[in-house]
Parts: sequence; C-alpha cells; structure tokens
Amino acid sequence: MEEDVPPNKRVEGRNGGMLPECMASDMDRNGGVTVKVIGPSFFRRRTNTEKYLILLVILLFVACVALVLVAAFTRTSDLPKNICLTANCVNTAASLLAAMDPLADPCEDFYQFACGSWNRLHTIPDDKSSISTFEVLSEKLDILLKDLLEEGLKPVDSEATKKAKVLYRSCINKSASEIIADNPLKRVLRELGGWPVLDPKWHNPDWSLELLLGELRGSFNLPVVLEQWIGPDDKNSSVNIIQIDQPGPGRLTLPSREYYLSGPEGQELLDAYYKLMVDVAVMLGADRRYAETQMKNVLDFEIELANITVPQAERHDQGLIYNNMTIGNLQSMVPRFNWLKYLMHFVVEPLTSSEEIVVYSEPYLKALNTLIQQYDRRVLTNYAIWFLIMKILPQLPNKYQGPYMEFQKVQNGILAPTIRWKHCVGFVNEAMGLALGALFVRENFPKESKDTALEMIHNIRSAFNELLQENHWMGEDTRAVAEEKANAMNERIGYPDMLTNPEELNAEYEGLNLDRSKFLENNFRILKFEAQKTLRKLRQPVNKDRWTTPPAQVNAFYSPNKNDIVIPAGILQPLFYSAHFPKSLNYGGIGVAIGHEITHGFDDKGRQFDKDGNMKEWWNAETIKDFRTQAQCIVDQYSAYRVAAINMTVNGKNTQGENIADNGGLKQSYRAYKKWVMRNGEEPLLPGINRTQDQLFFLNYAQIWCEASRPEDAIKKIRSSVHSPGTVRVLGPLSNSYEFAKAYNCPLGSTMNPVTKCSVW
Repeated sequence: MEEDVPPNKRVEGRNGGMLPECMASDMDRNGGVTVKVIGPSFFRRRTNTEKYLILLVILLFVACVALVLVAAFTRTSDLPKNICLTANCVNTAASLLAAMDPLADPCEDFYQFACGSWNRLHTIPDDKSSISTFEVLSEKLDILLKDLLEEGLKPVDSEATKKAKVLYRSCINKSASEIIADNPLKRVLRELGGWPVLDPKWHNPDWSLELLLGELRGSFNLPVVLEQWIGPDDKNSSVNIIQIDQPGPGRLTLPSREYYLSGPEGQELLDAYYKLMVDVAVMLGADRRYAETQMKNVLDFEIELANITVPQAERHDQGLIYNNMTIGNLQSMVPRFNWLKYLMHFVVEPLTSSEEIVVYSEPYLKALNTLIQQYDRRVLTNYAIWFLIMKILPQLPNKYQGPYMEFQKVQNGILAPTIRWKHCVGFVNEAMGLALGALFVRENFPKESKDTALEMIHNIRSAFNELLQENHWMGEDTRAVAEEKANAMNERIGYPDMLTNPEELNAEYEGLNLDRSKFLENNFRILKFEAQKTLRKLRQPVNKDRWTTPPAQVNAFYSPNKNDIVIPAGILQPLFYSAHFPKSLNYGGIGVAIGHEITHGFDDKGRQFDKDGNMKEWWNAETIKDFRTQAQCIVDQYSAYRVAAINMTVNGKNTQGENIADNGGLKQSYRAYKKWVMRNGEEPLLPGINRTQDQLFFLNYAQIWCEASRPEDAIKKIRSSVHSPGTVRVLGPLSNSYEFAKAYNCPLGSTMNPVTKCSVW
C-alpha cells in the first residue's frame, strides 16, 4: 500500500500444454479421445521443480495442438480470413485453453468454464496456503527479483540499491544468523525493562503502560493496543495530523477479531496459538509451568481486547467514525491513560493538550479505558512484548521455526516453511520496496507499457463518465461533481520518477545502516527507521505529487486522500497485460483493474471524499439514500454466495467496497473496449479457441481470479478479507453483466443471467 494511505482506509485494490505421465487418454465410444486427469496425489509426490516442469510440458502440448489445428486449417480453402497465426497468438490461445474446462456450461458456472483445468493443474505448494493467478505471477516476479538481488554490486548501483542487496545477503546468510542466534532479541527485551514471563520476580519501578506502548510505537513501529499514525487529515488532506484508531485487521496477533470470538469452532486455533506462546517463552528462558499461567492471562486479555473492537463491517461510513478533537478532549474521554505521556515519548515535535488529533474509535477507546484497569501491569507488559516477539518471530533462528510452523499448519494449513530465497526476496520487497523497485524497472519495464496503460486509463475514465450520464439514481448536481472528481484523478503508472534519480532514492533510506552478517539486528533497525520516517511527517505539508508505491508487486491501488490511481510495474504482465495480447484480453485484464481503482473513488468509502482528497458531503441526501439502496443490492447478492468447501457465506457488508469496484471496473472496461473497436475495427481471432473477441474479454477477466485455497486459508479470507473469494469475483460481476449474457448467449433466468441484477456504477 502507499504509505500515505491511513490503515483504516486501505483499499485494494489478480496456463499451461505433449501429454506427460500425469495424464492418460482412452478412446471414447465414438472413437474420440477423452483425457483423464490423474488425481492430485500424483502432484503431491513431486517436488516444486517437477511440478513446474510438468506444467511447462502441458503448456507446450496445448501450444502444439493449437499449431496442428492451425496447420490443418491452412490446408483448407475455407480458412477464416481473420485468424491470427503468429507465434504470439498461438501461445496466447494455448494459455487460455490450458486453464479452461470446455465441458462446463458457461451460462451455469463461468468460473468452472474459465478455470476448471487451471484448478486441476495447479496444486497448492506445501509452503503456501493457496495458489492463484496472482501468486503465480508474483512467483515469476520473485525469480526476477532474486536474480537482481544476487548479482554483484555494479557501478550503476545507488547507495539505496546497495543497501537492498546487503539486506538480502544478511537474510540469505543463515549460518551467520545461527551464530548470532536470538541475542539481539534478548538485548531488546532487556532494554524494554524485561519480559515478566521470564522472571517471576520481575519488577520495573520506572514502568508505565504509556511509556512501554510509546517505546514500541516509536522504536519498533508497532500498533500495540492502539493504531496510531501521522498522515493527511481526512477533512484537510494537505495537512499531516496525529490519528488514533482501534487495531485493524492484521493488527491483533491473530488475523482478525473473529478468530478470538468464534466459539468452539475456533478453539483448535486458540489452543495452537497458546501453545506457541508458551513454547516461545520457554525457548527464551521461562519456566514452562510459570509460562503456562502467565500466557494464559495474556490470551484472556487478547480475547477481551478483540471483543471490544468494533467489527469492520460497521465502520464503512468514514464520516460517522471521524472525530477531530484535541489531546485534552481525548484525555477527558479516556482519563485512565495519559495521552500526552504516551505521544510525547515518540512524537518528535513538542505537544500540548491543545494539539488537534483525529480519533476514529471512540467506542473502542472508552472500553479500553475500563479494560486496562482490570489487568495488572505484568499481564499488560507480557502482552505488549509478546506482540513484538510475534512480529519478529518469522525472522528468528531455526529453533523457533519448528513451533511457528506447527502454528502455521493450524492457522493457514501450510505444510512446510517457505524456501529461504523466497522468504528473503519478500522481506526485502516489503522493507525496501523502492530500492528493489529501482533495480527491477531499470531492466524490466519498457516505456510503451506505461504509455499503453495511460491511454487505457483515459479511455476507461471516459467510459465511466458516459455511464454516469446513464445512472438513473444519481441527481444532476451530484453527477456533475462526480465527473469532476473522476477527471481530477491522478494516474501513477509503473514507478515514480525518483527511482531513476539516485540522489532522491538515496534520501529515502538516509540513516538506515545495515550489516550483511546481522539479519536480526537489521530487522530492528528497519522497524525503527520506518517508525521515525512516519513520525517526522508531523507539521510537514502533504506533498500530493509524491508517490512511493513499490513498483515490483502484482497489485493496484487507489488513495482517497490524494485521489490517485496507482498501477505498479509488476502488474503489467500476462494475464493482466501484454503488448502481444489482442485488446480484448488487455481490457479484460489490466483494463478491469484500472476501472476497479477508478470505482474505488465512488464506492462506500471513496464516495465520501472530493476531488482534492478531502472528506466532504458532496452528495445530496436523496442521492445518498439511492446509493445505499443500490449498494444494498450488492451486499445482499454477495452475502448469498456460499463457499461450499468450508460451508461459510461471504460477508457481503464487509466486502461491499471491493465488490462495487469489481462490478464497476468490469462495466467501464468493456465499454472502453467496445469504443476502441469502433475506432480501430475488430482484431483477428485467436486460433483453435473458437471464441469471439467479446467472449475473450470476459474469459480473460475470469482467468485472473483462478485460485485454490486450503480450508484454513479460505476461512481466514472469509473472516478478515475485504475481498470476496476468486470464485465469487467471477460469478458476481458477470451475473450482473448484460453484456456478458449477450456475449455467451446465456438465456434469461440461467445462473449467469439472473432476472434480477445489481448495479451501482
């Protein structure tokens, strides 16, 4: 995410053919050949390398079949004139065919039709909880990044890119990490006054909850008990201001509040989590029986803490939860916590009780005021320091990884640790995404990709404005302001220019000193560096022309405070985009992603911000009422989707923003594509696939969301993600699309063409 997007407003905005031994063919009754896919157990016995080789062989086989078909057609006199026979077209058709299940009825289950074979051929790796098109693309990207990080230092390297390579080498150097062991962590625990679970006689005369939480925020960038950041004021987005909220998803030690409150069905995970807490404490020197008692108290506190958080589904109206007040006002509201003492411990500027702040979580803070009085300081300290240990646990030496993997098996279904180089690439990309991005774009991002994406943004925004004029529920005055906001959106494509300026890039990491043989120490240095970087924003004006999204990622973003669309370089690859794709595929891929991000400016949260990124009620009351009616249709539709494997329904309220964006993005991009066809004419068809360009548009859109998840991962996403499962991201928008139903000739009343459809934008 962009660093300027506050945590409570983050939005988001995602194969294969020679028959290998894993497939066998039999003659059917009519003399034809049917293909039987041998079960997934075959793949489980293969290494990851073997799996990828098998998939490569399958892809080559499908390509060969397509070539044979092309060759056969070329010998006939009735060859269609509009078939593309280039190698790129053959390979593209082969890739689409390899993922499809052509026996499925596209009007009954388009996800199965588009992704049925993909799901059979892509088994979930042991070190992952899921496999998806996004993850396959990310893995290809990681291989490129690995090569860049492992190459020697070059004269062209800036100080920033050198630091990224040093960080990677410190991570990959496991022998050095084992020698240093957990000593850096033990030093940090001593500096924090000790971890009470390690010492029954623990006593810290200088202890106060405010100072401990302030130290964890200022030196380790950790939102313990409180989410606190400095960023643009929602109602005056040119000014950075102190902001306070409850811990959001991923800001408790388990993924979301629902994990603590799910009753008997969640007890297995809580038991595994408690075991991890105790085991880690013992590894750090605690007596096991004492640790069992102490960490049980910590778990009880965590459950209470989760219980007083407000569910995310009830926090979609940003205007209702926004409260501008002074520190003094907050002190009166939550008197048992010394707010000035807490904030002044880490905020670099002087503060008084008259300092203005923004609070998003009055109910939570009032409940916290009572809760912290019910637990003694030993429990509170044990929890706060455990939060730090959980943050750093994946980076600790080998002996800690056994208990951590046992916990991961229960929480995510993961069966094996991540290969070290993958872990290290991911760590560097998260910690130093701009520096690593500079290495990536130097050799992997052609200018024409940026130009094409920019042209598509303009075309799709034009389509959005056309759809605005056809929007029956929106008043004329509000419609005019909506168009003004859409036209004011900033396009950020590929990477910021600063990545090509060594001086500017070096300034991003000035003061961050890393050691190639001290990985755990580097972790602590990065945490403090990031904390201080954010805190220095106070009193500084917001530079809305600056964007710092790391480019080497398969994702896209919208920032409400800047009214920015961000399309990183990493997502501009197949299936989303290729210079060799027909426009139908590019508009069905990256085009829909662009439309998705545009729509975020007008979803349940984005609609509350004006063209300048300020929270402002620019809708009249009647239009707001009508919007909520339209949005409720989406909420109800998605709430009815059930994930059969785990027998859970989608949370339509919590996912409504992303669902609205999916539906709007699909509609806008299709319209933009058809206008491109009107200007340029139809492109040649792909060989062997027997699909029109309109059908290919929707097919490529669907294949972006091919995925398979372990039950544990599916449960986690239902409970905590703002995105619907991939299956639903196909079925929902397409069943609302009249254009899809027409392209695939789906009869009215079929599953994919229901009589009642939902539409917001």
